[in-house]
Amino acid sequence: MKPSHSQQRIGPRPLFRSLAWLRICAIAGQSAAVLVCALWMHLDIPLLPLMVGICSLAVFAVFAAWRLTQPWPIKQWETILHVAVDTLILGYLLHFTGGASNPFITLLIVPIALTAAALPVSALLSVASLVGAAYVVLLFWYVPLPAPMHGETAYGFSLHVLGMGVNFVIMALLLGFFTKRLARSLRFQQLEVQRVRERALRDEGILAIATQAAGAAHELNTPLSTMRTLLPELRREHAEDKALAEDLELLESQVDRCRTILREMVAFGKAQLSQEPELLTVERFIHGCLERFQLLRPEADLALAMDQEAARTVLRTPPGLRHALLNLLNNAADASAANHSQAVALTVRSDGEWLELIVIDHGPGFTDTDELGVLGQSRKQTGLGIGLALAEATAERLEGELTASNTGSGAQMRLRLPLTVVAAP
Repeated sequence: MKPSHSQQRIGPRPLFRSLAWLRICAIAGQSAAVLVCALWMHLDIPLLPLMVGICSLAVFAVFAAWRLTQPWPIKQWETILHVAVDTLILGYLLHFTGGASNPFITLLIVPIALTAAALPVSALLSVASLVGAAYVVLLFWYVPLPAPMHGETAYGFSLHVLGMGVNFVIMALLLGFFTKRLARSLRFQQLEVQRVRERALRDEGILAIATQAAGAAHELNTPLSTMRTLLPELRREHAEDKALAEDLELLESQVDRCRTILREMVAFGKAQLSQEPELLTVERFIHGCLERFQLLRPEADLALAMDQEAARTVLRTPPGLRHALLNLLNNAADASAANHSQAVALTVRSDGEWLELIVIDHGPGFTDTDELGVLGQSRKQTGLGIGLALAEATAERLEGELTASNTGSGAQMRLRLPLTVVAAP
């Protein structure tokens, strides 16, 4: 898949972070170079102006590090401004050390390379124009480098070549390391875009199923009302046939159950539209879910473990969480039944800032080829392939996560939800 034009940009924040690290390396390298030339090689360089420039860069580096800790987003113009400050300070230092004749003049390429990897063309043109202007100024306006202390041409040439070699190593390390960091950020961004696209496709499928379900619920209400009217009359007409009366009574209870499900669907839709969550303690919420699960699966042997801290937590119960938990319990009951077991375990606990709902079965477990949460795919012969997808979608909507693992005697589904989202203040 070829990335789109918008995917090829990494963004201001990764470049901002890379500039912060690069700035620290520049301060260390520039300080070492100035001190070596002045104290060891005894070159007559303007030490005070150079140290002022390096100290100014250090102060700016402290400000940039503080800016990275702030919550508000980093804008593109802000990143360009930081690149401009770095370029101007580097140009200031080069002005006092030979200008364009300094072997380290090629360090001006670094801002252009990093901007090209992270920002759009307009930002690149701005930075390239600034760097070009700085280079032109340094061609004509600079303080010449002092002559070597022995005044020998060969020694001076060797010193220049040595500077070029050091500059080459620095350029190779900087461009290799920081370009690698930016490329890694780009790969992560592309993976995130791919995950978002897959989630969008899944959500579109869920929305289509929900639309069809709403239409089917509206159409089913009429025949269910007719059946609910006729079944009591049939029971009265065949009261002497006890076997048939029991079957009709069971059928009537199932019709009532269907009508209850339809009413719950309507109530769920209203709650989803109103965006007003139900306030319940975790204990009441869990016991309400388990009561309904026992009605649906009376044969299941359910074991509950819940710590007191989690039980007292008040939930802003969002629409869909109850159905997500019931889907996980139903899947666990089916998995245990496939392994001739009725045991299902539910563990509810608090883990720091997270609420964990852990469902454990005694089934065959997962294999490496299982694709969990894929809409329309089910490991059960009678499954529709939407239960786990709906549970995963609910977890993502609540900024949580749904993970699966094997326990050795079955499988475990762990639903983790942040308390900052699901818990009441």
